[in-house]
Amino acid sequence: MAEEGTEEVGQQAAAKPPKDSSGKNPLVAILLIVNMACLGAVAFMQFKFMEMEKSRPDLTTLLKEMNADNNSELDTELPPTESISKENLVDLATFTVNLAQGDGPRRYVRLNAVLKMSADSELSEIEARKPQIRDTIIGILNSKRPEDILKRDGKLYLKQEVKSAINSFLIDGKVVDVFYVGFQIN
Repeated sequence: MAEEGTEEVGQQAAAKPPKDSSGKNPLVAILLIVNMACLGAVAFMQFKFMEMEKSRPDLTTLLKEMNADNNSELDTELPPTESISKENLVDLATFTVNLAQGDGPRRYVRLNAVLKMSADSELSEIEARKPQIRDTIIGILNSKRPEDILKRDGKLYLKQEVKSAINSFLIDGKVVDVFYVGFQIN
């Protein structure tokens, strides 16, 4: 009988499914479903956006329509552009100048510049003063350290400094702008 009692307990234990101890959490399943719903919403929004983009006209057709409608108005709205003639430009030969000694090795700058002169400038004065202009630029460059002119603001400040120094001794006309054609620091 004792054996029968143990057999019945064994059969009852075999008939009952064992407790699931794997620790499945229903929260993971819920989060998975929410995640899939969000991904579906994003995909739907992208689909709608692409449909909207297909219906928009492209830029070339818009420009053609605008030109056809406002052809005469477009010509009158453009601001007048400044014309630069070759007579207003003075090319200075290439400069190779030692820079001021910093903490490091000796460095130099190789500069090729073009001066834009005002319309009332006389070319004869510019040509006569070219050595003085070159001397002024060399003097300015000799006083600069590489750190001073490597930055963009340093190059812009150098332009302003050259322009004001040259304008200080010109009689007829003035320098309107300085263009760097070549600028190299070694």
